[in-house]
Amino acid sequence: MSEALTPEEIARKIKRAGIGKAKFDLIQTSILGLMAGAFIGLGGVFALTMAANPELGTGPTRLLLGLAFSLGLFLVVVTGSELFTGNNLMVASFFSRRISGKELTRNWSLAFVANLAGALIVVFLVYFSRWWAQVDYTFSARTIQVANDKVHLSFGTAFMRGLLANILVCLAVWMAVAGRSLVDKMIGIVLPITAFVAAGFEHSIANMFFLPLGWLVSLDSNALAAASLNETDVNRLNLAWISHNLFAVTLGNIVGGALVGLANWTVYLRRQ
Repeated sequence: MSEALTPEEIARKIKRAGIGKAKFDLIQTSILGLMAGAFIGLGGVFALTMAANPELGTGPTRLLLGLAFSLGLFLVVVTGSELFTGNNLMVASFFSRRISGKELTRNWSLAFVANLAGALIVVFLVYFSRWWAQVDYTFSARTIQVANDKVHLSFGTAFMRGLLANILVCLAVWMAVAGRSLVDKMIGIVLPITAFVAAGFEHSIANMFFLPLGWLVSLDSNALAAASLNETDVNRLNLAWISHNLFAVTLGNIVGGALVGLANWTVYLRRQ
């Protein structure tokens, strides 16, 4: 591995990146946001596939989920896609007075909507491919269970887990920026992302994939039976409760990501 950037160099690079992101036009932000949402969805498919075996136990299963899900952020970082949660680090550019509040809000709003669209595209492609029906509906069982657990979280719990998740996601981005090679970036991403997934924290863009897919799959009676659940058990897998989760988690993600950006701005950029 090559020598990593210093923390101050990382902070400056993230500030410059935020300035560049704020200057993207509608088409650039939308396409890059679609890509990011789709990549997170593909990471979700990989994660659910790797963790489908119910005999592994909670710890090993969550470890596999996290390791596989790291694919999503790695693709985002390498392609320069626009991920809403990673872009919460743009507060460093905002507090440096290099971008306005309007520009910050515009980027976050466009990235969020585009991420949702990209994640939903993967949801529908995966659903209609009947990926979830493979291996006697083993994949569908994990898919429904993951989504059902999320919609049963209270608002406060979802918010706090969202805050914790995006601290780790933004630290993963921070570590990826520190690396000079693809190997450096991969190593920097894997541990924080694996940690947040294994810990059961909540990521809004990931949930844009996991929740709609779990909802659709739960409508199939064979898939529901494979998960050892009935219609009453999954009565919260609907638009209202999915929206409830996403709202709480998104707020938590913003706070968590902004804390990382603000802390590093205070230490490394405040006096500049």
